[in-house]
Amino acid sequence: RLREYLFEEQGFAGNAEEYYDPRNSYLNEVLDRRLGIPITLSLVLVEVGRRLGLQMEGIGLPGHFITGARVAGEHVLLDPFNGGAILTGEACGELVGRALGRPVELTAGQFVPVTKRQFLIRMLANLKGIYWRREEWRKVVAVIDRILVLTPHAGGEWRDRGVAWSSLGDFHRGLADWERYLTDFPNAADHEKVRTQFRRVRQKLAQLN
Repeated sequence: RLREYLFEEQGFAGNAEEYYDPRNSYLNEVLDRRLGIPITLSLVLVEVGRRLGLQMEGIGLPGHFITGARVAGEHVLLDPFNGGAILTGEACGELVGRALGRPVELTAGQFVPVTKRQFLIRMLANLKGIYWRREEWRKVVAVIDRILVLTPHAGGEWRDRGVAWSSLGDFHRGLADWERYLTDFPNAADHEKVRTQFRRVRQKLAQLN
């Protein structure tokens, strides 16, 4: 009944045509427009369900986000992006395979419900990716600021914020973020690449002075 109410009566739907529209990642916009991406539609379904006393949870599969529900003692998987369709484990694998562009065999561990913090971090990561593609660097910085409040030890975020600051021409802040990344994560796979960029920008600043 909840699926029918949200996806048929209220018209919530996946925005496949404009998937990377930032509005799909803002809950207030999703509620107003009735359009979203898998994670924001999952959030709507989970929170409405919980307020009705249902056991519901978000499940962050690779490349796709779905919802789990306990119904009459059974664990049911739902796909809010596709009208709340009921999924089998095999169907989930196919969804993820299409999202990643390669065959995928999912494990039980990938169906573990996300915490509220993980939910929020993944929503912010989606938004960061959208703004990154658009090269809207100030918005990238704003999103990463929020991610770092939640996960201050996420090395990649310090590195990426350094890129964003440098793209905005704020090289001092960019260097500070890269320096932190290089210091705190000396064994990172891209350590030398970031160090080279750090030296290049620092040299450029020295020439300007």
